[in-house]
Amino acid sequence: MNIVDVTYARTKASVNTDALGMREMQQRVFAKRDAQHLLVKAPPASGKSRALMFVALDKLYNQGRKKVIVAVPERSIGASFSSTKLTLQGFFADWEIKDEHNLCDAGSSQGKVGAFIDFLEGPDATLVCTHATLRFAFEKLAPDAFNGTVLAIDEFHHVSANTEANRLGALLREVMNGSDVHIVAMTGSYFRGDSVPVLSAEDEARFTPVTFNYYDQLNGYEYLHSLGIGHHFYQGRYTDAIGEVLLLDKKTIVHIPNVNSGESTKDKIEEVGFIIDAIGHVEATDPETGIISIRRKDTGEILRVADLVDDTDQKKRADTLHYLAHVASKERDGVDIIIALGMAKEGFDWPFAEHALTVGYRASLTEVIQIIGRVTRDSPGKEHAQFTNLIAEPDATQSEVKVSVNNMLKAITASLLMEQVLAQNFTFKTKRTDDDDVTPPGIIKIKGFKEPSSERVKQIVETDLNDLKATILQDDTFAKAAAGSVDPETTNKVLIPKIIRERYPDLDETQVEELRQQVIVDSVIKNGEVREVGDKRFIKMAEKFVNIDDININLIDSVNPFQRAFEVISKSVTPSVLRIIQDTITATRVEVTEEEALALFPKIQNWVKVAGRRPNVRSEEPTEKRYAEVLLFLQRKKQEHQAAQRAMEMAEEA
Repeated sequence: MNIVDVTYARTKASVNTDALGMREMQQRVFAKRDAQHLLVKAPPASGKSRALMFVALDKLYNQGRKKVIVAVPERSIGASFSSTKLTLQGFFADWEIKDEHNLCDAGSSQGKVGAFIDFLEGPDATLVCTHATLRFAFEKLAPDAFNGTVLAIDEFHHVSANTEANRLGALLREVMNGSDVHIVAMTGSYFRGDSVPVLSAEDEARFTPVTFNYYDQLNGYEYLHSLGIGHHFYQGRYTDAIGEVLLLDKKTIVHIPNVNSGESTKDKIEEVGFIIDAIGHVEATDPETGIISIRRKDTGEILRVADLVDDTDQKKRADTLHYLAHVASKERDGVDIIIALGMAKEGFDWPFAEHALTVGYRASLTEVIQIIGRVTRDSPGKEHAQFTNLIAEPDATQSEVKVSVNNMLKAITASLLMEQVLAQNFTFKTKRTDDDDVTPPGIIKIKGFKEPSSERVKQIVETDLNDLKATILQDDTFAKAAAGSVDPETTNKVLIPKIIRERYPDLDETQVEELRQQVIVDSVIKNGEVREVGDKRFIKMAEKFVNIDDININLIDSVNPFQRAFEVISKSVTPSVLRIIQDTITATRVEVTEEEALALFPKIQNWVKVAGRRPNVRSEEPTEKRYAEVLLFLQRKKQEHQAAQRAMEMAEEA
């Protein structure tokens, strides 16, 4: 069942080039080329590597920089920065990497460190290496060795603000503070997947951000028309269910689960065998490329399958990777299915891929985005791209039901985040009483909405909103709230502001409220179903359609922006499994906080007036039950306060 179904206009805007050979995203980056520290957030296939080439060459020719160092996370990605004839499309210089300065080829780390240091001391201008080579070389260098250089870090989410645990993060901070280095940081996913930010707020403020969002990229394609993100739930072993979701007519990447995960059978080679059996019968294996020819069970057609899981023969796997990079990436019939474990994610280029089938919950949002990015590249003949997550249903007989339920909830909420990332962006304005002007396309006016009043909040809204939503959705407390176990107004007015304060401690309460409203409004509007009736637009909120012209902030605050997570689960599993999920959420219910109690107390008072009684903690109605829990909490707090007062009075008398 798809949670996300997005349709794109195929405007060609993001793939067309200007007189200098630049795409739309590259033009935006080049416009900021004078910035000393540049942070580029753009989707896979948007052209970040070439954007770096344009900026780096300008810094070499026009800004007095002497050298450019490009660092990539793994050797295979280095090919994206190989020599390129940019002058053929109108640029003023070509990007050239000499063979001896391509440190992403085979060879020892020690030899590459020596070559790196020789490059810094020599006459040549450009070098490509891995993150690891950069780290090892830095151990032998002082920060001021990077004076006069441009340091470009690809897949920047590998950096962490925790400089004690992350050597790349520590290196970055030291060269920023100890040299005049210019930095170009590039990433298609700014989510590390853990609670540690990529950069501290202080360091991030030193960067000039350029953001090119996923909607702009995909809406501007020539061929891709739609994208679906969905889930399929299974019981037992995934190898028995994978045949139900393998779309053999689609170019597919299958990612099997990590051997340490609950979904794994602990025998990855055997798992590949089960997947091959689900496809059909092995006819032959090419000794030069390792590509397996399999005859389909259903049609008898031959499918070409690449196995990147089996690492017992390193030469064989290297031959397969070489074939995928140099043949299958250019010829549509080169391969049909790729089976992988830790590979074929970040930086992997197979433009014909249409379906990403991922087994098991992925804790890292970065990993999810990277996998989806493998199938969202534009390619002739590819109209639809699909991401399917095969997830285990919780079983009452299992010992780790709570873990299974949490994994399911987080997988769904991660998909809802992707919907936010992939959907059209809107600009929100305050609707005033005397405002009768026609609203331009892309702008929505809301009564009572507080627009950003400071440059700081505007900057977060423009460049960081999806990252903030990711932080919210990864919060353990919020995961339960997203499933509908907490009152929507508590979710919106207590939990979300708390997370905003923790992420941006520099904001005052006015700024927190402005940002809170932006997050809620943006999320609710993007999740809502919009219908046009005549010249009016209606959006579905809280199970009813509302005229967009009549939206107010109070109505939006009454809607849990991510409650559809639970609605999706309830439609996708059996009643017995749904009961297990509900019981688990209830058993691990979010504890009452003073903030929530104070926010809910007026509503509880109103509920008592209407019902004529106090709420019952044993009620099966979730809202009444929560109100009763809050009253018990307030009663305990009152008793504790009275006891403390009595103790104080007794102490004074004594």
